[in-house]
Amino acid sequence: MNLPERRLKLNNRLLPWLVGVLVVMQLIAPYKGWMILLVGLGSVWLVSFVWTSFLGNNLSLSREIRFGWAQVGDRLEERFTLANSGPIPALWVEVIDHSTMPDYRVSRVTGVAGLSRNRWHTQRVCTQRGTFMLGPTTLQTGDPFGFYKLTLDYPAAIPLTVTPPVVPLPAIEVSPGGRAGEGRSRPDPFERTVSVNGVRAYVSGDSLNWIHWPTSARQGSLFVRLFDSTPSGDWLIFLDLDRQAQVGEGGDSTSEHSIILSASLAARGLQRGQAVGLVTHGQELVWLPPRTGDSQRREILRALALIEPGSRSLAELLSRAYPASGQITSVIIITAAARGDWIETLFPLIRRGAVPTVLLLDPASFGGEAELQGVPALLNDLGVTPYVISRDLLDRPEARPGQQGQWEWQVSAMGRAKAVNAPRDMSWRALS
Repeated sequence: MNLPERRLKLNNRLLPWLVGVLVVMQLIAPYKGWMILLVGLGSVWLVSFVWTSFLGNNLSLSREIRFGWAQVGDRLEERFTLANSGPIPALWVEVIDHSTMPDYRVSRVTGVAGLSRNRWHTQRVCTQRGTFMLGPTTLQTGDPFGFYKLTLDYPAAIPLTVTPPVVPLPAIEVSPGGRAGEGRSRPDPFERTVSVNGVRAYVSGDSLNWIHWPTSARQGSLFVRLFDSTPSGDWLIFLDLDRQAQVGEGGDSTSEHSIILSASLAARGLQRGQAVGLVTHGQELVWLPPRTGDSQRREILRALALIEPGSRSLAELLSRAYPASGQITSVIIITAAARGDWIETLFPLIRRGAVPTVLLLDPASFGGEAELQGVPALLNDLGVTPYVISRDLLDRPEARPGQQGQWEWQVSAMGRAKAVNAPRDMSWRALS
């Protein structure tokens, strides 16, 4: 940690003024009482100065954090170590935190004896997405008489990105893109031919040639075949952050629920091996082409952590994006736009082979006056699968966000607690 900036301040100017008056009185009219007061006050002044100066040279603070990123709902843990390498104790030390994270209060008043250290841990739950600074930190201490105040400014700070939570979602079948169908590629198949490896429920946009009639007859609903060695459509998520279409405020707004839905769907697709991309235009344009892998997951979550609603409409976003969408793209649209004036912009996407899946956030469930009215019916007429998302979708007990920094324990029959889910990164990182 960088060396702190030290500032020593005399709290009360009355002490030097009294000492000066006593000196003048002793010179003008020598008196034993003046001398006793002069020696007493001068000694206190000297002891206070030496005490505080020793603390300034011997006190040090280190601050460490376990995780470099977190999700909303995660527990953030920090470790503070206040060390005193000198023999003079610090009877009181105020630790002042200047972090920018909302609802994050780790300031405290403590003390430390001479030639010892004081260590403590703090735990707080991340309540808001974004990038925040942990640190800098200020120490304030002084002498027992309160004549001097010593301030040590530690400039060390570290950025912490808090991403939206990835939560369990109900069954949302993303309509497959492409001409040949959606499938799972087998590594090194014996023959480079199309073969069936399973079935799944039919969704709008599936070819009728894919229907597996025996399974459909047994189940009483349509099922389609899954093929090996066929191209799997990329997922391209269009997130509507038009400020005029949003309802609610803070964590109860449609914009926050839309962001959580985007993060959760992207994580689901990437986990299945899909290439997932993100297009949105809040205050700034975010365009992440479909890719696979954990690095893409981090990029999407980082973008969603920083995005804020803007003035671009969904119709404008889709009309600008369709020339870049491929023919094997599964388009996922997440919006709270109840008027449906953006539906006509889906025609060019459909003609190019993109198969949209629309997640409609119901404005009425978020306290808005607008209703979806006939938007789901219009989408069904186009062969587009709509899902109406209400506010209570993410308020279910099982939708508890955050695992980074959270412990899960299981108690055995013998009464012993065993950790079944430990935080992934348990190393400490110093603020720098």
